[in-house]
Amino acid sequence: MLKFVVRRLLLLGPILLGLSVLLFFWVRALPGGPAVALLGERATPESLARVEQLYGLDQPWYVQYSKFLTRAVQLDFGNSTQTNRPVTEEMARTFPATFELAVAALLLAVAVGIPLGYLAARHYGRWLDNLSVTGSLLGVAIPVFFLAYILKYVFAVRLGWFPTQGRQDPRMDADHPTGLYVLDGILTGNLEASWDAVMHLVLPAFALASIPLAIIVRITRASVLDVVHEDYVRTAEAKGLWERTITRRHVLRNALLPVVTVVGLQAGLLFSGAILTETVFAFDGVGRFVAEAISNRDYAVLQGFILVIAALYVLINLAVDVSYGLIDPRVRVK
Repeated sequence: MLKFVVRRLLLLGPILLGLSVLLFFWVRALPGGPAVALLGERATPESLARVEQLYGLDQPWYVQYSKFLTRAVQLDFGNSTQTNRPVTEEMARTFPATFELAVAALLLAVAVGIPLGYLAARHYGRWLDNLSVTGSLLGVAIPVFFLAYILKYVFAVRLGWFPTQGRQDPRMDADHPTGLYVLDGILTGNLEASWDAVMHLVLPAFALASIPLAIIVRITRASVLDVVHEDYVRTAEAKGLWERTITRRHVLRNALLPVVTVVGLQAGLLFSGAILTETVFAFDGVGRFVAEAISNRDYAVLQGFILVIAALYVLINLAVDVSYGLIDPRVRVK
């Protein structure tokens, strides 16, 4: 197991190196440039040249890439042309919001998706199964941004049950030592601020969790249907074991491997889906900031944020692979 983890960690370097090359040329293939985004379409050639010289955009591509790679190794991605602040500071400011939203959405998807998929499989062909299959199809088919607008209009605008945007009421007097508003309220003893952060988190989390929830339901249902027909499950039922014991020891444990794989993949994809969700709900996180960076052709922000998210994605997949041996003793990663 240790050799496998070390080998995967060593592969992280070449993967990120290749991604940095693709990313470097991709952002420069975007129409326009940061100088045009800053000065506007009517900027003079002289002013554009000054801005390009200021940010080193007038240098050859290999010089720009070598500087970018050298700084990236030191976690220095330069300054944002939007805020003129270091990208690492923008990461520290916006990442807690996206992390909080992604964790809430993933917990919701797992807590609802796995039990619902299991129940649908155990009641195969009945109304619960048909309802879960129909709901999962709708969850995959409905775009995240469309569902976000529907939830916002119905539950925030019409019914007034939840706030329409933001992470917390701006009138709320609260300290944020970690940037995770729900946790900060608990740590500082300000439960009112923590509850207000939860209320602001509900609708974005539901919107972001829709696709992972639908996929987890479908994979869990299919996996459980495969397992319940195995000989060892029928033998356990014939021996008169309690259904709870059969479910825990024989069905779920053997059906969880593909589910864990899907959960790991969806955990990484939640960061990309957060761009649309955070934009709709004005949630000040990574997704919203990267969306603005794309519009403004902010090379430093795009390169830095995408590299960091890619590294997290690889580490999540590593954690999923390692968890196989913990879930099923028959699996031995070497």
